[in-house]
Amino acid sequence: MARDVPRRVTILLASLLALAALAFASLCVGAGRAGPGAVWEALTAYAGTDEHVIVRDIRVPRTVIAVFVGAALGAAGTLIQTLTRNPLAEPGILGVNAGAGFAVTVGAAAGIAAAPAVQLALALAGAGAAMLVVYGVGRTFPLRLVLAGVALTFVLSGVSIALRLAYPDALDRFRFWSVGALAGRERAPFELPLLAIGLALAGALLAARPLGGLALGESVAQALGARVARIRFAALALFTVLAGAATAVAGPIAFVGLMVPHLARRAAGGSVPWLMAYTMVLGPVLLIASDIGSRILLPTGEVPVAIVTAFVGAPVLIWAVRRYGAVAA
Repeated sequence: MARDVPRRVTILLASLLALAALAFASLCVGAGRAGPGAVWEALTAYAGTDEHVIVRDIRVPRTVIAVFVGAALGAAGTLIQTLTRNPLAEPGILGVNAGAGFAVTVGAAAGIAAAPAVQLALALAGAGAAMLVVYGVGRTFPLRLVLAGVALTFVLSGVSIALRLAYPDALDRFRFWSVGALAGRERAPFELPLLAIGLALAGALLAARPLGGLALGESVAQALGARVARIRFAALALFTVLAGAATAVAGPIAFVGLMVPHLARRAAGGSVPWLMAYTMVLGPVLLIASDIGSRILLPTGEVPVAIVTAFVGAPVLIWAVRRYGAVAA
């Protein structure tokens, strides 16, 4: 409705302001002293001091990665929940993150996963294969889709752990990545995966409106003249790129794609384009907030951000199962 547009724009602007505030807070929090004044000086009058180096070379890239990965996971969750009409679907639960991680682990064991382009290609291939398996098994039954994803996640995660134990030297530098974290990612080349995420996000925005017609049901969409097969293929391809590229950058981070669409759905009011826009902003908000929490939870060291998102997301999953379980079955 036209009268809802000002309200939706206001919510989107408020979300962007919250994202900007959290991004600045992310530059201030962490090991080493760098208060707001030092952060502002590092951004506007870089002098090469220790504080400025920490901000410019570590925290800024880390925050940028969090923005892209959070947006990718949020948009991926919106795509797959809308496509399957399953409120429990998200990359981590459906085994897509595990598939990407497994492919990169196999590539590392084979000695071919050193280059960022190869890592990205492996992650996309693994994510795509996992999506095809899970979607093929359970696309007509929402609960079966989730169960197939959980089962595949356990299988691939177990095999990945076995490979890491069998080849400790070759996989030593992938140990930190396999947990799902943002710490240390700023030292690795990440331009190519972030470019892939940016292009896929643009594609997701373009696909949101036709996907909204498909959300009404295939028969309704066909009656409206929508090309259902093409829309479904585009949505699955975009979902695979977003989830695979995000996993290639930050490792497997679950529950972001589950929580964010639920947070944004009421504000979107049934509009898939607005839901997509909200999740692309709220995904980074959630991931940056979780990353800040991961830095301050322990007096020494950091907690991987995937543990924080799992701690927050598990209750959301339980709530979603209790609310939608009867429908999903």
